[in-house]
Amino acid sequence: MNRRRFTKTLALGAASLAMSKTARSLIEETPRLAITIDDFNFFGATSTVAAKRNRTLLDTLRLHSDLKAAAFICGRNVDSEMGKNLVAEWSGAGHIIANHTYSHWYYPGRKFEDYTQDILRVEPLIKDLTGFRKYFRFPMLKEGDTAEKRDNMRLFLARHGYRMGYVTIDASDWYIDERLRARLSKNPNADLTGYKKYYLNHLWDRAVYYNSLSRKALGRSVKHTLLIHHNVLNETFLADALTMFERKGWKLINAEEAFTDPVFDTAPNILPAGESIIWALAKESGKFNNVLRYPGEDGEYEKPRMDKLGL
Repeated sequence: MNRRRFTKTLALGAASLAMSKTARSLIEETPRLAITIDDFNFFGATSTVAAKRNRTLLDTLRLHSDLKAAAFICGRNVDSEMGKNLVAEWSGAGHIIANHTYSHWYYPGRKFEDYTQDILRVEPLIKDLTGFRKYFRFPMLKEGDTAEKRDNMRLFLARHGYRMGYVTIDASDWYIDERLRARLSKNPNADLTGYKKYYLNHLWDRAVYYNSLSRKALGRSVKHTLLIHHNVLNETFLADALTMFERKGWKLINAEEAFTDPVFDTAPNILPAGESIIWALAKESGKFNNVLRYPGEDGEYEKPRMDKLGL
């Protein structure tokens, strides 16, 4: 091989390697997002209405590449024949079924002994479902206001084989849903365009925030878990939300895959304990207090904006 050809070959090889590294970097930095759905509160709906909502949510996930979510079940909401049947549909469709306490109590306001019994009270309702996995998520994402309560709960969950089903991208869909349902109760034929726009913008804003915080605090984009709820809002707009993320270049992944990320094995040393796991790790580092609010998400942040828009 002559010198000119050899030099050209080296240049092509170097360019190819650079392109390979760039492509690999793009793949690694493509945000990945799993759906997690909390509570399964049917808000007093008839069995027909609740079944329709349940089926719509399941169909939405199925039509997006048969996406598998994690359903965190609040026991009191499904402790009936109807509730058990609706949860069983999720298990049968291949989704994770996990523990979200029986009573949806606020842990800092309850005794440790009472709270642990409330966690165990859920198991008879879901433990025989094929989708049952020992993931646990605190209601309101509040994990204790003292070191004793936080650490005792972590030991209890570990002894009972539970792993934390942390949220990485927190959001306030529950509050938007609350206001949407109030509007529909006054006018069942109300134009919901404004709610759709607000919800999608809210989810995107929160996703960008927590993904950016992940990259800054951890040096990478984790496999994200988005917190949403089994409610009218998502019955109406979840398909639009999933499409939005895909169009903006995010990759939708199954919850089981998301939970393989090492971030879900961390135990941040902060008080009060809780919030998004990304928020908690950033708080623990002490480097990001200027971009951390408490609580991380709540209706108080959305109320003035929605009031201004008349939503």
